[in-house]
Amino acid sequence: MASKFTELAIDCADPHTLARFWCSVLGYEVREEVRDENDDFVAISSPEVPEGRNRPGPVPPTLTFARVPEGKIVKNRLHIDVNPTDREQDEEVRRLIDLGARHADVGQGDQSWVTLADPEGNEFCVLATRCP
Repeated sequence: MASKFTELAIDCADPHTLARFWCSVLGYEVREEVRDENDDFVAISSPEVPEGRNRPGPVPPTLTFARVPEGKIVKNRLHIDVNPTDREQDEEVRRLIDLGARHADVGQGDQSWVTLADPEGNEFCVLATRCP
């Protein structure tokens, strides 16, 4: 059997702010039981996914945010792509900018996707196709 992609760990300066941003982007919720006592770690996940290791089929990944002392310096080597589900790409880009994202130029040129950065500068792409 192969492994499942279930979690993406993100280092950051402010786990709570970044968790709130990504909850708004993805429709996720903070997993209260995974918050540590020092507020240095926050996990978010889809409210529609059942708990447990034996979940069949594809699993929307949990995102974890851990406070680290160093800041982001260079372009991400790994990034998230998102697909709008109920609006066109340009409308979704405007919504994400209103949430705190900003346009990012990582040398992508003229492409069908739009590259943005989250409030801590982590690049992500908004794809042109909508997914139901």
